[in-house]
Amino acid sequence: MINQAGHAQYGINIMSNILDGKVLAQKIKDSLKEEVSILKEKTGKVPRMVNLIIGDQHGACAYAKSQKKVAEYIGIDYELATFSKDIPCAEVKEALIKLNKDPSVNGIMIHKPVPDQIDYPVLANCVDVTKDLEGINIVNIGKMMLGHTHIIPCTPAAVMEHIKSTSVDLKGKEAVVVGHSNIVGKPLSLLLLKEHATVTVCHVATSEAGKLINHVQRADILVVAVGRASLIKGEWIKKGAIVIDVGINHVDNKIVGDVEFDKASEQAGFITPVPGGVGPVTVVMLMQNGIESFKRQNSL
Repeated sequence: MINQAGHAQYGINIMSNILDGKVLAQKIKDSLKEEVSILKEKTGKVPRMVNLIIGDQHGACAYAKSQKKVAEYIGIDYELATFSKDIPCAEVKEALIKLNKDPSVNGIMIHKPVPDQIDYPVLANCVDVTKDLEGINIVNIGKMMLGHTHIIPCTPAAVMEHIKSTSVDLKGKEAVVVGHSNIVGKPLSLLLLKEHATVTVCHVATSEAGKLINHVQRADILVVAVGRASLIKGEWIKKGAIVIDVGINHVDNKIVGDVEFDKASEQAGFITPVPGGVGPVTVVMLMQNGIESFKRQNSL
């Protein structure tokens, strides 16, 4: 959702188009709330998700609290299952198998980080493909490669919602993704390809070779997901580009992104702030995946 009121709230006087994640998230939440109400009328049930936290993880607990709040607003049945930090991986796997078999559970997520004894990839791939809320089960990733899945990893899905909110046609546009992680960069590149953008994926070796600036400067759509403050300099941004900053960094008691926001805003046609950009939409995408799982499990 675009905020055209300018940058005064961010300490900038020029006018530009801020992609306000809170406003966009609310719009999607309202739509999902209506959809859940209709599903309840049809089936007498609502989607139910069970999310797991292993150990006392402050960040995960904060994210879970946010999930619960959004789920309650939409009308989704949300349960948080907690496990001790010393629990063997095999016991968590047993719990997941039970959840897989429980027909009342439509979606499952495992919060990160996890303790050292927990093999996260093993657990992620233990989650039933149809209940995989984050779309990170290897089968779902493979389906996404082929364009056959309806469960999309939440952060890439949030990025795409921001981009689509600009109404810019991506066909033939130069899209540059900085960061090639399994949960953001790689799946996002597939989603952009599906929209017929011309996609370049950059990473640490691109930077080490001194070529990062060259790729960034030609980007019509730039998405940065590295976790390094001010990695992308504002003057590198192409005039009128769409800039989506996924980075979360703590600098001088402030949260900042990977892009120099102030200077980049002078160049960008659309840009997400940090915080308040991709983050609020990500949790809503988790709920959307839960609803999609419910519909498919009930042949709707």
